[in-house]
This record gives sequence, C-alpha cells and structure tokens, in this order.
Amino acid sequence: MSSSLKNLSDFSHLQVKSAKGIKFAIVVAQWNADITGALLAGAVDGLLKHGSTEEDIQVIEVPGSYELISGADIALRNKQFDAVICLGCVIQGETRHFDFICDAVANGIANVSIKHNKPVIFGVLTTDNMQQALDRAGGKHGNKGEEAAITAIQMCHIAKSF
Repeated sequence: MSSSLKNLSDFSHLQVKSAKGIKFAIVVAQWNADITGALLAGAVDGLLKHGSTEEDIQVIEVPGSYELISGADIALRNKQFDAVICLGCVIQGETRHFDFICDAVANGIANVSIKHNKPVIFGVLTTDNMQQALDRAGGKHGNKGEEAAITAIQMCHIAKSF
C-alpha cells in the first residue's frame, strides 16, 4: 500500500511490551525545531504510554542531525541508558549537502549502536520538502518519533532476552 494512503505509525497489529524500568536517552536535533519538537513529543508520549516514567527519559539537545551521532555516543558512554532514540529532520535543498548529511547520519548512528552494543534508533526524517516532514511528525502519516520510541522498547526487550 502506498504511504500516501496510510498512517505509517499504526501499531495496532503489535503487542508492545512495557517500557517500565528501561532508561532512555532521546537525542534531538535543534535544526528544523518545529519538526523535531513534534517528533520529540511523539517519542516521549509513546514511551510514557507504554509504562516509562519521566525519570527514565533524558532529553539531550544537539545543534543538528549530524550531531546526533556524537550525542548518542556521549549518552552511551555514560552507561546509564539502555537505548538511545535519535530524532532529526533533514529536508532536501538545492545542493548535494542533503545526500552527504543523510548518509553520514545513518552510518554514524549504526556505528554507535555497534560500538556500544545498545539499541540506537534512527528517528531521522529525510524528506523532499517541509510538507512531507510535517506529515510524518504528527500529520497524516503519524509520528516517526512515536515509531522510534516503540522500536526502542522492542529492541530493549530483544537485547534483554539474550
């Protein structure tokens, strides 16, 4: 089904386990703050809805999406977090800057997860325009921040099962 016809953040088919007792860091980019603020609200709401407490969630603001990489690394060096949720938004412009940033952020976040052997969740919108970002930050396609929170919960339970 085309994403234009669907809420991408529909979790009704999943039984999401409890987030109780899991420590989360949410690293959020300040760039495109209208979008990242909505993603952050979705992530926090998703964690709280599934049993987390405000005390178990720490928000770390970084300047832009590229800095999500070092923000996640700094958070995990602290050793108190079970998972990190990275939230950002990169919107296509007139130059190839978009391609370089998106590639670096995706690879960097994956590398931090591997380095620390902890879930580091990619909640970064990479859209062609502002409307697509709005649609995925609480608009008609749901909220990618909430999706990232659910993913973090699921990955923590997978990690704890081993």
